[in-house]
Amino acid sequence: MIDLGLARVSRLVQQTPLTWKAIHIAGTNGKGSISAYLSHLLSTDGVRCGRFTSPHLIDRWDCITIDERVVQKSLFHQIEDQIKQRDQKLGIGASEFELLTATAFEIFNHEQVEIGVVEVGMGGRLDATNILNNVLVSVIAKIGLDHQAFLGSTIVEITGEKAGILKPGVPCVIDSSNERAVLETLSKRIQELGIEATYASPENVEEQLPALGRLFRKLDLEPHQKQNMCSAVLALRQALSKIRPGHDVDALLPHLADVKWPGRLEEVSLQPLIPREEPILLDGAHNPQSADVLGKYVDRKLRPLSGSVTWVIAASSGKDLAGVFRSIIRPGDKVATAEFGPVDGMPWVAPTNAAELADTVRSIPDINQVESFEGDLLPAIKWANDVANGQPIVIAGSLYLISDVHRLLRDAS
Repeated sequence: MIDLGLARVSRLVQQTPLTWKAIHIAGTNGKGSISAYLSHLLSTDGVRCGRFTSPHLIDRWDCITIDERVVQKSLFHQIEDQIKQRDQKLGIGASEFELLTATAFEIFNHEQVEIGVVEVGMGGRLDATNILNNVLVSVIAKIGLDHQAFLGSTIVEITGEKAGILKPGVPCVIDSSNERAVLETLSKRIQELGIEATYASPENVEEQLPALGRLFRKLDLEPHQKQNMCSAVLALRQALSKIRPGHDVDALLPHLADVKWPGRLEEVSLQPLIPREEPILLDGAHNPQSADVLGKYVDRKLRPLSGSVTWVIAASSGKDLAGVFRSIIRPGDKVATAEFGPVDGMPWVAPTNAAELADTVRSIPDINQVESFEGDLLPAIKWANDVANGQPIVIAGSLYLISDVHRLLRDAS
């Protein structure tokens, strides 16, 4: 169950003060990528860095890394057991995410992390991660409509919740590609707090970050990747100015090219599962904003090769199905609708029924073939491979679906 609020998690961690400083990141899309860029650059620079993101990819503990390595399973369970015992002893009744957040924060203590890169789970103001009290810089990534049942029905209401991570005396970095209503709402809150704000924009990269501009000219990047890199580098500059005054950030920037973030425009081979040599594309796009980014990438990169695309899709229950899939599936495409399995540590998450999702897809004009596969994911992938006949395959619609694909690959290796 999702029950937002700070009282329970505050009681969980109050007995062990946090010994590290934080970079706190909120937003609807781009949080994970910004987190990955930051933790990679910090670790490369020799800063002992922890990262906490959500959801996990395969195992519950892989959402916590120390210097870019997933925390050891044994340490995770050791600290988690301590947190759960404290929860029971004090009668707190913390949620699954609150227990996980407290576990991550205490692992950072245990591992003597200097900077923790922390991604908000949902919203910001009442998210469990917002108990952070030693933040170097706050980052607001791209904001869109998502989790309206918890955060508000309008973009302004949702922005207000995400702006809740902004704190007096803490500078912030804002994704300037946000729509006007978002930027106006954020600006009002920034003025109320009297804090320094930097607006990240690839269009101004030559002025803000000339070294990053040079990197952009060398790499073939999508617009959102450039935007997220700008946000990460500006946040890094703010953070290092406080713990390493005068430090040269520019020397670190070439290492951005090495960062891979699973489930975002990720090409993988499924050959252990299906007889296919060509890679397939995985993307966790699960709201209209991220689907628009995926659709543009597929139209630019994949459709010129064959015209049509074969999809394997799934979605969490309650998502805007038409808003996500009508912007990426085109006439002539073939579609397998599937379901992801149970999500460890998130019992409230459930997939949309595959047949219901298929009905949404069939409402798109001139779709070539649609087949629904309830339960096991592998038959959907095999069907997609058979009908694609070597042409592009994309698996999308949910990060939990992407997790299941990675789990199948691991189990088959």
